Amino acid sequence: MDSDRLSELTSEILRFRDERNWSQFHNPKDIAISLSLEVAELLELMQWKNGEELSTHLAQRQQEVGEELSDILYWTLLLAHDLQINLGDAFISKMAMNEAKYPIEKARDSSKKYSDLQPKD
Repeated sequence: MDSDRLSELTSEILRFRDERNWSQFHNPKDIAISLSLEVAELLELMQWKNGEELSTHLAQRQQEVGEELSDILYWTLLLAHDLQINLGDAFISKMAMNEAKYPIEKARDSSKKYSDLQPKD
């Protein structure tokens, strides 16, 4: 994870927010709500579509998908900043935990949750 790039993006977000004096409206709860709403907007682009129809639809709306993902990243980076979480470090740590919970020999070709994984025969 390129922490320098995350820092650059976070600085851009803070500049944008500070120029508008919006930090007064931002608390962890409301930022998390905004993040959730942006995720819902991403999901709305996919609602009621599956398989090839979904793939085609998303390809045709790639810019909109990118915009929604950018909004999600905005709120994620802002929340991490405000809560003083090094997101790069947190991500690497979480991936290590995921590696332990989903070992290749049990998780490969399976969509099961880690608690439901059984050893492969």
